[in-house]
Amino acid sequence: MSLEFTLLARADSACELCGAGSALSVYAVPPASDGSEAQSALLCETCQYQIDNPGNEDANHWRCLNDSMWSQVPAVQVLAWRMLTRLRAEGWPQDLLDMLYLEDDVQTWAQATGEGQDAVAMVEHRDSNGAALHAGDTVTLIKDLNVKGANFTAKRGTAVRNISLVQDNPEQIEGRVEGQRIVILTQFVKKTG
Repeated sequence: MSLEFTLLARADSACELCGAGSALSVYAVPPASDGSEAQSALLCETCQYQIDNPGNEDANHWRCLNDSMWSQVPAVQVLAWRMLTRLRAEGWPQDLLDMLYLEDDVQTWAQATGEGQDAVAMVEHRDSNGAALHAGDTVTLIKDLNVKGANFTAKRGTAVRNISLVQDNPEQIEGRVEGQRIVILTQFVKKTG
């Protein structure tokens, strides 16, 4: 039995979000759908377009989530949560979000694409090896750096303790070297400890 046939039976031949009965297709819910029934939903063309193209939402179309958010299908719950989160500035979606309960694993899946996080929360600082950097970490310089305006060179191997992150730039951190607070590019540091 094909996935589309299985979803058509599960959804009673209607979009699992808005209930439309035409132009239906299988939608693998990102970010890492395995293409299974549990990680897919049957959506109409309108819902699929608006999900995949943020900024093109018709808020009134999504009033259907008042009903579909109560689905027992985790993939549908995830899509409902993401769209309600995206539209919460409208007012009424926030009320629905306040009522919506998701199991922990479903909530994690819903948040996996970064939906609902502001841009600052999504900025990730990574060192030269790709390790995540956090405020308060200790890093080691992997290259001699000429410090502009301070007339000294920060030597390779120097430990910089208790770093802070530059919030709007994932490629920069701040730390003290030789008593001076300097900005350091993350590509020139390696996390220690």
